[in-house]
Amino acid sequence: MLVYSLSLADLFLFVNMMNPDTFDKALMPALQSPWFIPHVVVYIIAYAFLAVSSLTAIKGLMMLNRKFDVKPTLKLADNMVYLGFAFLTFGLLFGALWAKEAWGHYWTWDPKETWAFLTWLVYLLFIHLRIANKTKEKHVLWILALAFVVLLICWFGINYLPAAQQSVHTYST
Repeated sequence: MLVYSLSLADLFLFVNMMNPDTFDKALMPALQSPWFIPHVVVYIIAYAFLAVSSLTAIKGLMMLNRKFDVKPTLKLADNMVYLGFAFLTFGLLFGALWAKEAWGHYWTWDPKETWAFLTWLVYLLFIHLRIANKTKEKHVLWILALAFVVLLICWFGINYLPAAQQSVHTYST
């Protein structure tokens, strides 16, 4: 996990160093809200925990193929999901508070908001399946591995949809 975290930190530092001009620009008024920074920070933390949980799920799937015991790996994945889900929930709440202040309403079913809610639901499904404990380990590991794909669509993929071009979450051209 340390190597993973340091690699991502290095990647983001490199990207920021390659585009220093982005820090010289003034933010548009909607982004100057006090809710903007907590909203973004808790989402990034959530995405980090959920990425680790998906990597752990992939490791668990490989362990299952080799007939190893995956219970400790699944427990680690569960804990990562619980932490990530908590931060994801706070991200949704902070986003709603920010939207109320900036645009006058909590929720608009904007494509990004809708996919954020779908992401939240997928991880909630995983949590419920784990608590019910009626699903095979292999199935929940696959759900967790694929849940990160939904998260990536929410984070990156939505920006490429034609419906998202008029989104309040699109800040550049």
